[in-house]
Amino acid sequence: MQVEDDQFCFVCGTQNPQGMGVHFEVNPEEQRAHARFTIPVHYQGWQGIVHGGILATLLDEVSVYACRSMAPQLVTAELNVRYRKPAPVGQPLDLVAEVVATKKRYFLVKASIGADGVLYAESESKIFIC
Repeated sequence: MQVEDDQFCFVCGTQNPQGMGVHFEVNPEEQRAHARFTIPVHYQGWQGIVHGGILATLLDEVSVYACRSMAPQLVTAELNVRYRKPAPVGQPLDLVAEVVATKKRYFLVKASIGADGVLYAESESKIFIC
């Protein structure tokens, strides 16, 4: 599969005016990625609570970024999300992911969203190399 980056990604794309504009930092030595992001109210589900699909989207994206130093083109094959607590809109959240296993054609990644010691959501994913 051939994929191209046109900077229009909903989460991180710099050219998408409706996108979230999240900036991720990658640590190649630790095979980790992180970002601190405040989710605006227009991404809420119930009043004051981030929509679960947005949390899953952010877990997916940070997981791919954890693998970016090892392969330039990646796609998510599986994403298993566990929601722990309702995440508040309008407050900075920490997005963190780490590669926990490397296989021939894919990576296994664990990711989380939290703040101030509170875990809001976590995931395990399988990220394929294109």
